[in-house]
Parts: sequence; structure tokens; C-alpha cells
Amino acid sequence: MSEQTTHQKIALITGANKGIGRAAAEQLAALGMTVLIGARDPRRGEEAAAALRAAGGDAHALTLDVTDQATARTAATQVEERFGHLDVLINNAGITGSGQVSPQDAYDQIPSSVDLDMVRAVFETNVFGVIAVTNAMLPLLRRSPAPRIVNVSSHAASLALTSDPAGPFTALLPSAAYTPSKTALSALTVQYANELRKDGILVNAVAPGFVDTDSNNHSGHLTPAQGAAVVVRLATLGADGPTAGFFSEDGPVPW
Repeated sequence: MSEQTTHQKIALITGANKGIGRAAAEQLAALGMTVLIGARDPRRGEEAAAALRAAGGDAHALTLDVTDQATARTAATQVEERFGHLDVLINNAGITGSGQVSPQDAYDQIPSSVDLDMVRAVFETNVFGVIAVTNAMLPLLRRSPAPRIVNVSSHAASLALTSDPAGPFTALLPSAAYTPSKTALSALTVQYANELRKDGILVNAVAPGFVDTDSNNHSGHLTPAQGAAVVVRLATLGADGPTAGFFSEDGPVPW
């Protein structure tokens, strides 16, 4: 089936079988978009897509491991064959490197003793994976009349916030993997935005806040739906919306 006669908006979300990604998928589906549930595990992806369809949304599972360029290219081919274009890309898939622990318990992130292989693994998903998926999907995004890219980041990416000795991040352990990966994602967001500005592709980073997810051992105080709200807002910007920005629900986040 190809969407050639009428422009049905298509959104792809990586890591969308749970947490913020799934909540964003639910909200975009409720707005009438066709939502593609990117997930490494085909079974979990299909379960999430089936749940969205049961709730009345148009959702489809898409097997996608952001650390595997071949699956990104295959996913792009599948999107092209079925829909012909892509309107929204939400790069949501990410890992902390420390597993399912609260940030204050992530002792393996301390810079002076961090495992370099762990740092590499985090950057592979949180930074290089974004490049792989974005570049695979760009030809499809260029076919959209209003393409949007949203990179899901964190307040921890902000050098201004994390370098403030009186700020909220002083209570957390120093992070040599997750936090720098999100700071790198900020820089990457700006570079893509600068390149794609002339094409009308708006590219922004978003800090959902401290959301109750597996990645922080469910210590967050926001629900996934609350965290996803700002993601969806950036994914549905009008033509006069910002690009090369970093936003939370409260507005711009300092770099």
C-alpha cells in the first residue's frame, strides 16, 4: 500500500516499544498520524503496535537496531515501499550504560574509573545510532512537505546546568558516558539543523525531564506521557517553528 494520493503523515520513533517512545507514539497516533514503532525486538515492537491499534491508532512495528546500519537501511527501504515518505523522525532510542539503576547509584559512570568499552557502547547508541538512522531516513523526510526531526536528550546534556556547583546535578555522580553522549547529541542536533535548514527540515533536541522509566530504575517523578508531551510538540511544529534548539516543557534549555 502506498500513500501517494493523499498525504497521510508518517512518524517513526526509535526505541518506541516502551517508556517515552511508546508514550510519544500513542500521542501522535491520537493526532491521526501513522506511527511506526521502531524496536530492536520484533516481538516487543509488534506487541506495542498491536496495543496502539487496539486503542484506535494506526501503528506498525518496524524492526530497527540503531547500532546496526544494515537494519536502518532495511527499515528505510520498508518505509519507502509501504508509504513513500516520512514526515517525523524521533530519535528516542538510548541507553545509560549503567543498566536499570537510579542516577545516584551509577558508580560505574565516574570518569576516573569508567570502563572505556561502556563509554563506547553508550556513544554507539546515543550518538552514532542517531547519525545512522537519520541519514538512512533523510531521503524519505525530504519528500515530506513539513519534515521534523526530534532528538530525545536530557537536561544532563546542558553544560550550563551540570557545571553549576549549586545546581541540581551536584547531587548526582559524575557521568563519563551518558551525560557526555547527550552533550554530543546537542552538538549533532545543531549541525544537522544548520545543514537542513534550507530544506525546511526542522531539527531540535528535547529534554523530557526526569521520567519514570526502566533507564532510571523507575525513580523519575514524571509519567512517560508527561515526558512525551514536549517531544510531540517539537514533532508537530508549524513552518515558523524553531530549529537548532534545545527545549523542555518549560521552554529553552541552556546549552
